Amino acid sequence: YGYRYLLLLTKHEAGELETKMEGSISPLCLRSSSSLCYLSSNVSPDSHRSLGFTLVDSLRPTNFVSLRTGNRRSSSLRLILSPTRGAIRPPTLTAEEVKDVPMPKIDKSGRLSSPRAARELALVILYAACLEGSDPLRLFEKRINARREPGYEFDKTSLLEYNHMSFGGPPVKTETSEEEDELVRHDENESKIEAEVLSAPPKLVYSKLVLRFAKKLLAAVVDKWDSHVVIIEKISPPDWKSAPAGRILEFSILHLAMSEMAVLETRHPIVINEAVDLAKRFCDGSAPRIINGCLRTFVKDRAATSTPQALESKQEVSV
Repeated sequence: YGYRYLLLLTKHEAGELETKMEGSISPLCLRSSSSLCYLSSNVSPDSHRSLGFTLVDSLRPTNFVSLRTGNRRSSSLRLILSPTRGAIRPPTLTAEEVKDVPMPKIDKSGRLSSPRAARELALVILYAACLEGSDPLRLFEKRINARREPGYEFDKTSLLEYNHMSFGGPPVKTETSEEEDELVRHDENESKIEAEVLSAPPKLVYSKLVLRFAKKLLAAVVDKWDSHVVIIEKISPPDWKSAPAGRILEFSILHLAMSEMAVLETRHPIVINEAVDLAKRFCDGSAPRIINGCLRTFVKDRAATSTPQALESKQEVSV
């Protein structure tokens, strides 16, 4: 399979390597409560500077400048490569098939089956597309259809232990060295499971419904990208806009959430809650709170603009 772990580094070693490579390594996912930081190492600094499709004003999946990992917290780094094969098929899932439907974490085939899993997968794909300078839907198909490496085996029991709700939190104080060692072992085990699940072939991890929903989310993002870039420019904080390369994950979460509300018409309390949870899981600092505020502003502005349009339409009909 196309995913291959290249390197496992401590934070100090990663900083040294980052300096040597002059920013050619870019963050794919980061969760402050985990010891893992997934990176994409196949982004060439000179391979995608001609287009202008950007996350905010100068960053977009089809044109991405080389990034740096910055000062984000993580005790270790893992580098992975993306799969290289794929074909495009149009998404077929309707919003009604997944909206507001309670689903178990694992289906009868032993695969992840919750909407949370679909949103998480869509986020990882969208972020990787930004880093690689590729189309999100094409990258999705590449990962879905990539050939497995000979002899590769995926332990499905790891899905039972995989925790979508593992969030960062305040520092934990321990009374003894034994307690400290136990916490370290727990974190390492959780990180190992997370690495195995997120780097496994998607068809082995996710149900068909989840894969279709994830693709539908990505299609919605592509559909609304240009208009949402303008909105994000208005509602995001100045420090994010001044250094957008360091906030690609946060902007990706905003794009996914806004597109799900605008295109799939999922109720905004559900979408905002899911977006905040994704930020808690994969981002650090105040990102969850800021994303919550940005999305609530987006919902408020949409409601304010849609009401006059609805009244105008009614008046035209009556005339």
